[in-house]
Amino acid sequence: MPSALLKDRTVILVSGPDAEHFLQNILTTDLDGLAPGEARPGALLTPQGKILFDFLISHAGDNTFRLDCRADVADDFIRRLMLYRLRAKADISKQEQVFVSVEWDDDSSASQSDSISVIDGRFADGSVRRRYGQQAGDGDIGAWHALRIASGVAESGSDYQLGDAFPHDILLDQAGGIGFQKGCYVGQEVVSRMQHRGTARRRVLLVLADGPLPLPCTELTVDGRGVGTLGSSAGRNGLAIARIDRVKAAMDERKEILAGDVAVSLSIPDWATFRFPEQAGAEEA
Repeated sequence: MPSALLKDRTVILVSGPDAEHFLQNILTTDLDGLAPGEARPGALLTPQGKILFDFLISHAGDNTFRLDCRADVADDFIRRLMLYRLRAKADISKQEQVFVSVEWDDDSSASQSDSISVIDGRFADGSVRRRYGQQAGDGDIGAWHALRIASGVAESGSDYQLGDAFPHDILLDQAGGIGFQKGCYVGQEVVSRMQHRGTARRRVLLVLADGPLPLPCTELTVDGRGVGTLGSSAGRNGLAIARIDRVKAAMDERKEILAGDVAVSLSIPDWATFRFPEQAGAEEA
């Protein structure tokens, strides 16, 4: 089974009798339907609906939740959680000396008895697992990023910057990372309005180039006009967050889409349910 050690990830534990109620009231993920052995994506938003922190959340025991997040922002994430905790009976701490790894192409014979494994819910076929436990070699981080990119799974730092994106931009609405039927959470009004009005125009798209792609943050252009921004890449394949109305207009008019000076084609990940607009008419600002 291929695997990779994710040295840039860490784990925050939230535990106590009020842990679920506390998290349910501030995070985008609906914890009512979170099954044991499953990790769902989610975010803590600004009141304006932008992503402050992204993570994968899973059960870690009775009244305990595991937040798998970027190591470089974990302390800031904890401080923000503390700010919202108020009188809730919930302990928040960073788990020390626990390594985060990922494995795919499921093979139960490769399981490690000294670690905990959960399914990464961002991958529709269920073949990707997150593992929390002792370090068992670095694995192949390049192969992991290639798989993530080919699957249309965007992550902050690599594909977008925290504070710049809405949940719909990175497909949290498609990957089970937003609870549209649950009660209020921070930024909920903006996210719900975008969902019900169908106004999401910026989306993660798959990028295919004729040659190696330029660096992340390179602008995607059509006739010199920006339509999106390139994220991470692996050879000729990459991810971008782009305006699907402008991309559709370019495709309809058979205009070249460029990442820097490299010609690219853009497509929707197979597992996503949104589509390009039928007609790219009047655009929003």
